[in-house]
Amino acid sequence: MTNTKRSVARTAPHLGVRALNRATLDRQLLLRPARMPAAGAVEHLVGLQAQNVKPPYYALAARLDGFTPEELSRLMADREVVRIVTMRSTIHTHTAADCLALRPLTQPAMDRELANFHKGLVGVDLDRLDRLARDLVEAEPRTMKQLREALGQEWPDADPQALAVAARCRLPLVQVTPRGLWGRSGQVGLTTAEQWLGRPVGEPATPDAVVWRYLAAFGPASVRDMQTWAGLTRLGEAFERLRPRLVTFHDDRGTELFDLPDAPRPDPDTPAPPRFLPEFDNLLLSHADRTRVVPAEHRGRSWQGNIAYCTLLVDGFLAGLWRLEEDALVIEPFERLGTARREEVTAEGERMLKIMHPDASYDIRFGTVRK
Repeated sequence: MTNTKRSVARTAPHLGVRALNRATLDRQLLLRPARMPAAGAVEHLVGLQAQNVKPPYYALAARLDGFTPEELSRLMADREVVRIVTMRSTIHTHTAADCLALRPLTQPAMDRELANFHKGLVGVDLDRLDRLARDLVEAEPRTMKQLREALGQEWPDADPQALAVAARCRLPLVQVTPRGLWGRSGQVGLTTAEQWLGRPVGEPATPDAVVWRYLAAFGPASVRDMQTWAGLTRLGEAFERLRPRLVTFHDDRGTELFDLPDAPRPDPDTPAPPRFLPEFDNLLLSHADRTRVVPAEHRGRSWQGNIAYCTLLVDGFLAGLWRLEEDALVIEPFERLGTARREEVTAEGERMLKIMHPDASYDIRFGTVRK
């Protein structure tokens, strides 16, 4: 941010950490369970991080009133929502319309990922690879292993993994069902979005339109926040075009934050019930500055290496981890919880279990405080 912009930001109204927390939780449907169909929630949230199969289901269970896993599973079986690589070059569950509009917009993120494999693609005609890979997956869904083997026959001197990654990065490949269905299993089979959805990829969503949607789901936010969420750069131009229609604030660090004029910004003291979030939930991944949800003392505690843990929110902030064992929901808080907080967490755990595992019986146990 230039000195001029920084001074302008500091003259805008201030939003502290708790104000940002409550605003973001409200946009994320986490202050109170929303009466909204699953498809509407997936659209409003601009997709759900779906690195694994189960997280989108748990993400909606934390956010929606009346949700059942079967609802999202039916949408996936009916091809109304799909699993595809988009923001940050990671797998998301999107509505069919967003799949077709957002995948082209996020191509620069795919291009950067593919650049990491350039040494394994020496001598490979990528346009020809596109055509061959499209023919393969549209003839029948293929696994990454099958793509490696088939493309390796054409380019035997190339790195097989790089060939398959190139196909995934350059083509809009969706994961076909039964992969992603609740209570089902299936390896990752890929085909093009056009083949799976029966319609072509259209014009990419405009950056301006996606800025508007991002703020509706994650705001108030800075330009860097949105770039972190999307895995894209140079989005400042879109924010500047929209500036006359937006309102601005500044946070504790003086960073300029943008927001929609009529978006909810609840009182910082608004109660925030406990929530059980899955691993990879976008709430924890979609801002450059995560202190609105992750206290500084707990930074990095929801990850270990490449493994992400399921997380617990207490009073709106990251406060512990949880996991399902064979017969118990085990909760490991980062700090000792008082009696009232434990009762609130237990009640929310019971609500989550009733939604996600209505036919199973689980104890709820508090493990040792994680230091």
